[in-house]
Amino acid sequence: MLRTIVEVHIIQTVPPSNMNRDDTGSPKTAMYGGRRRARVSSQAWKRATRNTFSDLLEPSELGVRTKRVVELLTERIVEQDPTLGDRAEELAKAVLTAAGIKLKKPRKEGPDESGYLLFLSDAQVSALAELAVSAARASDGAVSIDKKDAKARADQRNSVDVALFGRMVADDTDLNVDAAVQVAHALSVHEVSTEFDYYTAVDDHKRDDPEEDAGAGMIGTVEFNSSTMYRYATVDVDRLRDNLGDDEATRRAVEAFVRAFVTSMPTGKQNTFANRTLPDAVLLVVRKTQPVNFVGAFEEAIPDRANGGRIGTAARRLVAYGRDVHETYDERPVAAFSVAVGERGAALAELGDRVSFDTAVGSIGDLVGRRLVGSA
Repeated sequence: MLRTIVEVHIIQTVPPSNMNRDDTGSPKTAMYGGRRRARVSSQAWKRATRNTFSDLLEPSELGVRTKRVVELLTERIVEQDPTLGDRAEELAKAVLTAAGIKLKKPRKEGPDESGYLLFLSDAQVSALAELAVSAARASDGAVSIDKKDAKARADQRNSVDVALFGRMVADDTDLNVDAAVQVAHALSVHEVSTEFDYYTAVDDHKRDDPEEDAGAGMIGTVEFNSSTMYRYATVDVDRLRDNLGDDEATRRAVEAFVRAFVTSMPTGKQNTFANRTLPDAVLLVVRKTQPVNFVGAFEEAIPDRANGGRIGTAARRLVAYGRDVHETYDERPVAAFSVAVGERGAALAELGDRVSFDTAVGSIGDLVGRRLVGSA
């Protein structure tokens, strides 16, 4: 298999919004190049990407991340053998403990929980349930679960999302899965300042009462900003193949990630701002060396009155920086494709063939497939 890395570079404009806020309700920001920038955390966009997978992949190819693993496994045991309903929770705890996963009492009433969010594939949940059911059928009394078998079942047949984003199990590092994806925090290519929306809400019933005053039933403020952002992510196809163990599943996982990452958006305050947009420009790059983030193109903030607007300026800066990096380090991408809305992002065609988004995703998938078998 040939060394293969897939990069996704995105320029995207977002109108007034607060899709990823901090503990005070303010839009997240970061200092970069000595200027305050709008920021959307990598965690927020990874979550949005994972949520989009449900539209692109079968449920059997995905996993679930939860503390309520006993409840989840109990339900699966009952699905496989309804006669074990009275013992299902006990069996679920036994098989999870055998797998090396520590459980504790929840804050509220209910089944025991893991002490952290545990990421399991649908296949792993089913396999652990099968082990519990088999052990119960083989014993009339106390159930004995083989620890080696339980750990193996919790560590085989990773789902696409587990293989991409990885898994950390504090109780047993043998169950860890190294992530095949790295996602950068999205940053605005220009300086931003937070603004405040002062709003009032009318009490309809009070409004219709002639004896009441005309004051608002509620007042408040919502913080927001607007920005043109640079987003970046990379997929280590070799690591992904190791995690999935299958060439075709790896190809489909790469396509699903690229499509989901490009088109998804965190949903914070979305009903308030209706801020969902699609990227203005996308550059997909396949390398055989190492991933290269082009954020250095925006270390100097784009000024407010940039000639040609921020989108066009950002696209030209991305091209110039990418070209310089390639020339300086003798970097020769295996292939590259660009997608642009109108002409403002057309400059990216210098770094990658300009095609439609569907064509770009399909081309990346085909190239990954060929390189997995060593033919490209």
